[in-house]
This record gives sequence, structure tokens and C-alpha cells, in this order.
Amino acid sequence: MSTKPPSSPSPSPSASPPPSLTERRKAATQLDIARAAAGLFTERGPDGTTAEDIAQRAGVALRTFYRYFRSKQDAVAPLLAGGADRWRAELAATEPGTALHEALERSISGSLAAEDPETEEGLRWTRGLLRAAGHDPALRAVWYRVNHESEERLRGVLTALAPPGTDPLELRLTAGAATAAIRIALETWAETDAPARGEGAPAELAVRCLRELTVGMRQRDGED
Repeated sequence: MSTKPPSSPSPSPSASPPPSLTERRKAATQLDIARAAAGLFTERGPDGTTAEDIAQRAGVALRTFYRYFRSKQDAVAPLLAGGADRWRAELAATEPGTALHEALERSISGSLAAEDPETEEGLRWTRGLLRAAGHDPALRAVWYRVNHESEERLRGVLTALAPPGTDPLELRLTAGAATAAIRIALETWAETDAPARGEGAPAELAVRCLRELTVGMRQRDGED
């Protein structure tokens, strides 16, 4: 525990420094390009969209597009990853001592609840992109890559939340199960016209999937 006074607290080992102005501008440009790409994919499909089209709609030079993204499909990665970033941040803020399965359910439900315009917009973009990915292997590959990267980052969050001495294999399995629960829920929802809230919505589906995939963890936490 830090011996510094409250006015100068030591950062948590898992905390990241706030992004610089340059990093924030870069992220904003990437998101503008991602939204332009998603809009064009929805209108024309990936096959009917070029990198030049995306750059023009985003209001950037083509060289700027390729500075940030390797391909037109890769351009939507920031949109697909945004929900997972919010989810991990919410999970990382869990009160100490909370059972891991409870923390996962609460954070998943909260991050997918579509109770604010940003989350609802993100779900709308995700639905359109997942539908387009059904006909585009390169877009599907971006979706799977985003999920894999999220799973890797989630392991660090779970390690910080878990009791000392928790088996790393157990943490890896939990990260995989939680990531799969959200991925399957979103894919299932995207195939339907269900609303963003209520029965059949991503939050409800994801919690159902998580419970099916983590029965052993919930039983263990209950015994503890």
C-alpha cells in the first residue's frame, strides 16, 4: 500500500495513464473513418465500397486512411471494439470482494443495456456490420480479431479482480467464456429484428450465454 499522502496517490498497477491530446485526436479520426466505412458498408456492402470512398466520406486523404488501417474492412474495427472497451472498463471498476461471476454478469448487462444514445448507436452499427460480415470473409476476420484482442485484455482485468493464487488457466477459461458469451449474443441478435432493450436484446442474451458457459464458476463461488 502506498505511503504517499492522499493528495498524491500512487496509480493502480493496472491503471493506464490518460491519453494525450494527440492520442485523442488520433482516436477521433479513426472513429470518423470507422463510421464512414460502416455507413457505406450498410448502403452498398463491402464489395461496393472502396477505401477511396471511405476516405472521401470521412473527409480525409487516402494516405491518412492507410496510415490508420490496412484495408477497408479493417476500418470498422474501432466501432466493433468500442463496446468491449466500455465493458472492460466497467468490469475493472468492480467493488473489491465481489464474486467474479456477479461482476461479469453486472458489467455485461450494464455495458449492453442500451440505456444511452452512445451504446444504442454502437449496437446499431454492430448489427449492420455483422449482417454484412455474413457475406464478406475479410469483415468476419476483423470481427474475430477484435474478439480475440478483447479476450487477451480481459485476462488482465480478471487477474486484477481475482483472489490471489487463482489458477491462470481458470482465468483464461473465464475470459474466453465471457468473450464468447458476448460474441454469440451479438451475432444471434444481429440475425433478428429484436429491439436493443428487453427480451431478446444483447444484454439479456449475453447474460444467458454467460450463465450457460460458467456454471462451474458460479457453483464454486456459491460454495465459497
